[in-house]
Amino acid sequence: MKNVSVIVCAAGASARFGGNRKKPFVEISGRAAFLRSIEYFAERSDVKQVILAISKEDQDLVELKWGPMLSFHGVKLCFGGAERFETVAKALEKVNPEAELIAVHDAVRCCLTKEWLDAVFAKAGETGAAMLACPVVATLKRVQDNKIVETVDRTGLYEAQTPQVFDAKLLREAYAKLSSLKQKDKITDDAQLLEAMGRTVHIVETDHSNIKITRKSDVPIAEAIIQSRPKPKAEGPSGPYIEAQW
Repeated sequence: MKNVSVIVCAAGASARFGGNRKKPFVEISGRAAFLRSIEYFAERSDVKQVILAISKEDQDLVELKWGPMLSFHGVKLCFGGAERFETVAKALEKVNPEAELIAVHDAVRCCLTKEWLDAVFAKAGETGAAMLACPVVATLKRVQDNKIVETVDRTGLYEAQTPQVFDAKLLREAYAKLSSLKQKDKITDDAQLLEAMGRTVHIVETDHSNIKITRKSDVPIAEAIIQSRPKPKAEGPSGPYIEAQW
């Protein structure tokens, strides 16, 4: 079992979500999405560190509303950048030097399972780079000017998910070379960065219940997924607000 540091990304602008509250802070069955994501990792014995990357403008909200829970789980805060790769780069500066694996996770992907995490951590430990992904099942159309120009062959296509887990040295090396990439602004996840460096990234297959909350319509879907799953039997209190866990 390798030591893992986890970076939870919650610094985005949430432009597509709308409303007065950014999507990491929206409540999913009574608890903030980002907090549900953190708890999947904080309760694991192989996770030695959790870093929550937020926007500077959200510091007061996060510390005042969720500070006690974050302190209980030993979560470190850092401030992200305008782009995803900038956020991860800033968080990497706070990763413990003894970390063997680094996991990067979307704060709003709050419907994980222990089995998926076990599998992706194991695969990353074996290969150096692994991520969760699910097969594309919908028929895909390429559209221009509101007209279909092509039906895309979905054979072999997978939807990228998180966490994406990498050998710590490998991920640091990739980010050290990021500035030399001509199209770095088009890199949308860390697996793509590794691919650009010529590295192989393996997948652990999941399903669409590992949903990423992007729009308000995703909230009731996430709630239904969480409520449909068996509730874990806690061996002891998992936080100062145990009565609100579920």
